[in-house]
Amino acid sequence: MPEPVRSPPMPPASLLQVRVAALACLLPLLLQLPLALALGFGIGSVAVVAASWRQPLPAVLRWLLGGTALLAVAAVMPGIGRDTACALLAGMLALKPAETFSLRDGRSLLGFALFAPFATFLLDQGPLSLLLALAGVLLALLALQQLAADEGGLPPRAPRQALSGVLRLVALGLPLALAAFWLFPRLPTPLWGLPQRNVAVPGLSDTMTPGQMFEMLLDDSPAARVQFIGPAPPPPLYWRGPVLWDFDGRTWRQARDLLALPPAPVQASGPSWDYQLDLEPTEDRQLVALDLPLQLPEDARLDHDLSPQAQAPQYNVSRWRMRSAAAAAFEPNLPPALRARALALPAGYNPRTLALGRQWRREAGYDAQGRTDAAIAERALAMIRRDFAYTLNVPPAGRNEVDDFLFDRRAGYCEHFSSAFVVLMRAAGVPARVVTGYAGAYRNPVGNYWLVRKSDAHAWAEIWLPARGWVRVDPTAAVAPERVYDTLADRRPGRIAGFDGLVPMFDAADWLRRGWNDFVLGFNAQRQQALLKPLGLARLGASGLAALFAMAALLALGWMAWRIARGERTRDPLLRAWHALEARYRRRGLGRAPHEPAQAWAARVGADVPRAGAPLASLARRFSDARYGAPATPAALRALLRDLRRHRP
Repeated sequence: MPEPVRSPPMPPASLLQVRVAALACLLPLLLQLPLALALGFGIGSVAVVAASWRQPLPAVLRWLLGGTALLAVAAVMPGIGRDTACALLAGMLALKPAETFSLRDGRSLLGFALFAPFATFLLDQGPLSLLLALAGVLLALLALQQLAADEGGLPPRAPRQALSGVLRLVALGLPLALAAFWLFPRLPTPLWGLPQRNVAVPGLSDTMTPGQMFEMLLDDSPAARVQFIGPAPPPPLYWRGPVLWDFDGRTWRQARDLLALPPAPVQASGPSWDYQLDLEPTEDRQLVALDLPLQLPEDARLDHDLSPQAQAPQYNVSRWRMRSAAAAAFEPNLPPALRARALALPAGYNPRTLALGRQWRREAGYDAQGRTDAAIAERALAMIRRDFAYTLNVPPAGRNEVDDFLFDRRAGYCEHFSSAFVVLMRAAGVPARVVTGYAGAYRNPVGNYWLVRKSDAHAWAEIWLPARGWVRVDPTAAVAPERVYDTLADRRPGRIAGFDGLVPMFDAADWLRRGWNDFVLGFNAQRQQALLKPLGLARLGASGLAALFAMAALLALGWMAWRIARGERTRDPLLRAWHALEARYRRRGLGRAPHEPAQAWAARVGADVPRAGAPLASLARRFSDARYGAPATPAALRALLRDLRRHRP
């Protein structure tokens, strides 16, 4: 039985090029993984390349490294989802260079590496990910081109020529890519029904447990960008999200059974504000709106407590046109069932807080106008101003967390203040609930819009007063400035002390990201229809768009086939060099006729131009022998290519 043909080894220069290209493809994917995994895979890949530079690692060690990578992914990213799959891809790609030495190995590694940039887009579609992915793909194509030259025994091409060849290939597929982007029907859900991410991403939730917001408060990434149509409202800006009614002694939860009720009546006070809100992907239906929202688009709705919800999960950047206003009265008539719910407290929790609330009620009494309820709320705020401090350094919550906060620790952040305030109000007989969302926003002067970051996440309270209805009360804002010991700016990862001069650069970068979101990620079905409107095709349905895309794709594929057929005759480097030589003579009026053999043409040129006869005749003979005779050795072929390129009439 004949032995299998072994693939020749890669030259050292090609081996380096292949491994650099694989690492470049891996880089954008690493940036989307948890920091521990990204550092581990990145450092591991560099170490593997260094350790296996001259010879492959032992099989046992490779198996051990692969098992370690699997265990690391399972420990950091439990469960099954696209995050886990992408992390496993990154781990395997980081180890693959350890067994890459032959030309076949190099092609296998590069083919595997090209999956990494596309996996990146399952996790992030930002401009940085695109640029890094394009760089990785370009380097991989250059490396594949070099491997083909190595296999054919051809000399390495100059970097400029190699890059030009790859860019021509990219340009060949560009029409098809543009047709897919502009004409492919927009899908309401991710392609292939991809599962949601199984790595916790900081964001607003329908529950609130002490300590749950901590990670979000340290996240400087954008949550939303807001453009006001007309003047902006005066600060502070509160962005309303989930409203939490139910408390079990530890966790606050949204009242799901109230979501089907119509929005509570609101009597606006003063001017209203129109604005456009660009929301970052959340993968759920929860929206935010300036407190209090009055009007949302058709594909969104307001819950009974005016928490905004989208009709479908938001997997991509979404744009919403909204209207909000301050309220003179917000649900001034509270139904008995809702009143009972806004006063409910679990038995057996926080006895000291319940006793304090009942004591305040006995001391305040009752009146029909709600003045005593407002006085109780003001008494709680005065206590916070006098005795409480703001800090992020909070110990783990105990069973009676509200008691610990109000009577012992007296320090915390918004979750602790809002939860304790609402429990105290309910104990005193004042209907109350927790509202979560964002507080504040940063005005970007470059684009004249407002940036809401995830670190602006906040929780406040609403109490119900007769005739006025629900009234916002922010107990965290009552903390005296001199008692703010540990601020978000002190802990925020993006904080760079002493580099305030870089703020304009960050503003410009975020403005560019907003433009990217608008032009690329925000290209939805509505904008697709607007693009086709000048052509009279604005009312095409999904089937019409599919037919239009099929036509455009066929045209693009036909153009690609024509270009490939036209360039087929010049794919051979030897033939390409010979045609270039012919072109130089053609410009002197000595071109070769289509029917004329190479040596006959050289003899004719030599008769007309004796000085060119001998060199050209020698080149023509060598070209014919290499093209139609016995295969030339790699050294002879390189010498012939060099002489053809250097020859001038």
